[in-house]
Amino acid sequence: MTAAIVQRLRDAAAALPDERVSMQTMAQAHGPEAHGALLLLMAAPCLLPVPGVGTVLGLGMAALAAAMWQGHSGACLPQRVAELELSRHWAIRVLCLLASTYSLAGRYARARLSHFAVVGRRSWTALAVGLMAVIIVLPIPFGNVLPAMSMMLIGLGLVFRDGVAVLLGLTTAGLALFITTGLVVMAWVWGSEWMMRWVSM
Repeated sequence: MTAAIVQRLRDAAAALPDERVSMQTMAQAHGPEAHGALLLLMAAPCLLPVPGVGTVLGLGMAALAAAMWQGHSGACLPQRVAELELSRHWAIRVLCLLASTYSLAGRYARARLSHFAVVGRRSWTALAVGLMAVIIVLPIPFGNVLPAMSMMLIGLGLVFRDGVAVLLGLTTAGLALFITTGLVVMAWVWGSEWMMRWVSM
């Protein structure tokens, strides 16, 4: 299965004809839509310095998290995400990143602790995806990296039925939440002190 996905993604990257490529086109190249596959597809661009995609993809992942939280088994790209277009250069890089991710995961991922690699109604996984989506939307420099990594790990865990990958993703999500909360608190304290000094002048 892994070799077929990797080859399909690489073939799709080599055959992209247009200057602008929609997320829907990349989803079709990726293959059947499912929660794990869509998480991977939406998280991958957030690991790259692609201008302006974090907000749209973050909102898309939030919509996917809501569907997971409600126990919906079906999955599809939200319309706004499907219509998002990347330059051919970035689309190729996203597809190649996905191909490399699947290739690496194929060496280590396997079905284990599979009860963690399911998306049930009101699951911790859905909650983590929703929180990471919110962080990705926030305008924090380099703030997308850890949340996107956690999404990739969770997505791989769902695709390969690998509970270890899901648990690693949840751990990374916890770290991302801790760091982001610390940054927000520091910004709030610094901003409050600056305002107090400005008022007292």
